[in-house]
Parts: sequence; C-alpha cells; structure tokens
Amino acid sequence: MSITTVIFDFGGVITASPFEAFNRLEEERGLPRDFVRRVNAANPDDNAWAKFERAEIDAAAFDSLFAEEARTLGHELQGEAVLAVIAGAVRPDMVKALDTLKAKSFRIGCITNNVPGGKMGIKGAGMTRSEEAAIEVAAIMARFEHVIESSKAGVRKPDPAIYLMMCEKLGVEPAECVYLDDLGINCKPAATLGMHAIKVTSGEQALADLSAALGIRLP
Repeated sequence: MSITTVIFDFGGVITASPFEAFNRLEEERGLPRDFVRRVNAANPDDNAWAKFERAEIDAAAFDSLFAEEARTLGHELQGEAVLAVIAGAVRPDMVKALDTLKAKSFRIGCITNNVPGGKMGIKGAGMTRSEEAAIEVAAIMARFEHVIESSKAGVRKPDPAIYLMMCEKLGVEPAECVYLDDLGINCKPAATLGMHAIKVTSGEQALADLSAALGIRLP
C-alpha cells in the first residue's frame, strides 16, 4: 500500500525538543540532568503529567501533584516551573515541509499530547505561554487536515486508540501513513499498527528520513 498520509507529533518534531528546555531548567535549579523526565516516567499512565494531558486535572492541581512527585524522588520542583519552559522554538524547515507535502497532495495530520489552557483558546496552544507564541502555533496547526489534542480527546499517546482515531478521521489505513515522534515509546504503537514510524532526534534527521520514506526531497 502506497503512503498517502504523514502524521506529525508537535513538540519535539515541529518544534525543538522540550527536553532541551527541561535540561536548562535542571541546570539552573541544581537538579540532576533529566530529572523532569524521571518524574514523568514514574507511574507514566497515572502521574500528574498523564492526568494533565488527559485534562483530568487543571494547572493548579498539576503544579502541586508534580511537586509531590518530585519531592518523592528527592528534589523540590513545582509543576508551574516546568510548564513555563515547555514550549520549544519552531523549526522553520519542518513548517516548510508541511507546505511541500500539501503541495504534493499528501494528507497531513497532527497528534499531540498537550495540556488544557494556553492563550486565547487557540487550537494547539495548550503548551504556549504567550499570545505571540499561541498565534504562531495556531498558524501551523491550520496547515493540518486534522489535529488530535490529548487534552481534548481524553486519550494520550502511546494509547493505540489515538492513532486509530486519526486514521478514522482522515479515512486512511495505518499502512498508508508515516508517523513522526521524538519519543520511541510513542513510535512503537504506530509501527505495531502498520505505520512507517520515524523517531525524531533532530529536524535535519527527521526530514532526511521522511524524504527517504516518501521518495521526495524535503523541505
């Protein structure tokens, strides 16, 4: 079955990885490197982060629950401090690639684990902390044929249901899709369903692998 559709994660794919921002925060606070990731990896289906991305708690509850989880692991860190740095810088070449894909008649969609809120109620703006950033994100989101946000869908990656939800919305089979994500744990279910999964480590690598998979030059 030929590839007709490309499905993108947002943070860490269209934008730079939030883990870079987490590492800077950890360095500033004198915390062990990758401490935020360690907190989020503990009880990953039912911790503060998971609940927030499914919109089961609000920002205030996340702030205190994350702090409790961090304290359990031996350090003080409020959830709000993490949210304040999470929005990564947009990768311009990835945005150009979206336009190229549309021009070549590929279907494009976005599945993002995000949190409720953000500025102005803009689609995809849950991870943004300024009006300017929210507008920039909204302009990118408008390029996708369909966007699934975990905070609105009530389901988050790596639950296979969210990938099948996208296929149903676009009317395509998993085997017709390429899926890009910066987390291997999110790529695995996509691959298991039959998608061509690409784990993103940089913008350049992502575009090279996607170009190879589609047989075209990007961006």
